[in-house]
Amino acid sequence: MNKTVKTIIEQALQISPEERAVIIEKLISSLDAGTDLDVEVAWQNEVQKRIAQIDKKDVACIPWEVVQQRLRGTGIVNG
Repeated sequence: MNKTVKTIIEQALQISPEERAVIIEKLISSLDAGTDLDVEVAWQNEVQKRIAQIDKKDVACIPWEVVQQRLRGTGIVNG
């Protein structure tokens, strides 16, 4: 890792998680030059639908720890 990259990372780690999320989003989107707008809209719609289901208690969320335990039990995830 070159010195400039290391400096940028060190500075980024000093800002709030929300500001880091904005930077991450911008960096990731810059890697995908061929974004399909229809796919992006479909994903956003799906996310909104799932959030509404959670808010209405139509679905139950499973804690990540429980999911990990279940996956370990199947042999899909090790450790």
